[in-house]
Amino acid sequence: MNLPIEKISEIISTRISHDMVGNIGAVSNAVELLEEGDMDFLSDIKSILKVSSSVLSARMKFFRLSFGLGNSDLKDTAKVREISQNYLNTLGNAKQSPIKLEAHLQENGLNREAMLTIMSLADTIIKGGKIEIETAQNSIAAVVSSEYTLSEEKINTMKEILKGNLPENLSLYAPFIYLATRVQGKGKKIELKDMEGLAVLIR
Repeated sequence: MNLPIEKISEIISTRISHDMVGNIGAVSNAVELLEEGDMDFLSDIKSILKVSSSVLSARMKFFRLSFGLGNSDLKDTAKVREISQNYLNTLGNAKQSPIKLEAHLQENGLNREAMLTIMSLADTIIKGGKIEIETAQNSIAAVVSSEYTLSEEKINTMKEILKGNLPENLSLYAPFIYLATRVQGKGKKIELKDMEGLAVLIR
């Protein structure tokens, strides 16, 4: 895969904007209701602001580590695990169909790749699930069990991306494209395998 850095930057920016705009709009609408001074909606406004601000905070922390400049938090495996789970809690119907994370991470310099793997796998989950990921000295292994409903279309598209066949909607697959680019830059390979679910292997 030989996408120029400018193109990768564009698709990441588009994806992040897409993932933030809904809750930003909700906060904006709540503020407008406050300005109108109708106290009949006060409880609803408080709920909207609480939920949306929580989602925005969790996603911003996750995106900052996954796509931003490196910082000390990336070396803290407990913090990476917590931030990743908090991000997963913002997806879909988190109360009825949560996405759980079981992460066994090492301080091996691959925590960013682990987070991008988590995000990529989460993109394939249609309704709830569990992501298991483990990092070794120079590798990452992650899987979503087949007992959960996964998007075959997205999985097949990700497989095509690894072959160099890029989809029209690049921003939808921004985390996986960025992951594949980083893995290639480190002289490693990324594989998708059907192993009682979807498995991502980086080594």
